[in-house]
Amino acid sequence: MIAPRISMHESVKDAQAELWFAEPVGFMPMPLNSLLAEPGSSDAEAMREAVAPLLETAPSELVRQRLVAQVALGQQMLGALCGIGTVHCSVGLHRDDIDPTRMHVLSLFTVSWRDTNVAPRGVTAARAATSAAGHTHIDFEELPCGPAVLSETTLRYTAETGLPQLPLLQIHAHLPHPDCKRMAVFTVSTVAVARREEYRALVRGMVETVRFEDPLGVAS
Repeated sequence: MIAPRISMHESVKDAQAELWFAEPVGFMPMPLNSLLAEPGSSDAEAMREAVAPLLETAPSELVRQRLVAQVALGQQMLGALCGIGTVHCSVGLHRDDIDPTRMHVLSLFTVSWRDTNVAPRGVTAARAATSAAGHTHIDFEELPCGPAVLSETTLRYTAETGLPQLPLLQIHAHLPHPDCKRMAVFTVSTVAVARREEYRALVRGMVETVRFEDPLGVAS
């Protein structure tokens, strides 16, 4: 059996990092700093340069306008996520090995911070489980990083929202921080509701790698 290849992202050396985790193969991190950069900044210029070739190859002005609108919509959505404490966002694309008629399944992975009342971490994790309206399949876990709660929700958007009417499965993991004042929330969202067991296993695998202290001693 060949051991899985592990690549270290440059962020592992970030002195400002507050948690560490391993992201599975198949997820592509979104460059939030560039996508949400202030106009005129170096990050904004880098974003403009990255998008320019795509716009130049557009077959018509109408297509270019649509691409610009899609980028703007994506920026708006990412801005809303960051507004509620999201600090990491990745798009996942994985081969569906169970259903041969479906080539790939798509998902969105986010990491967010939430402030909590000061309390022992086990109590905070229990509160996350009992106060999470609409959450099902709630499991309390003792992980290497401490107590955690895994749960699921299934959302359906109304026609008035203009969003697709497909059910949206979300797998959540609530991980209280050792400072007992906040909690990291890992969430994977997908419309592949039939793959809930596979996605739950994926989230559990990720949170088992979480550390709130630099595991390599290099981010200093």
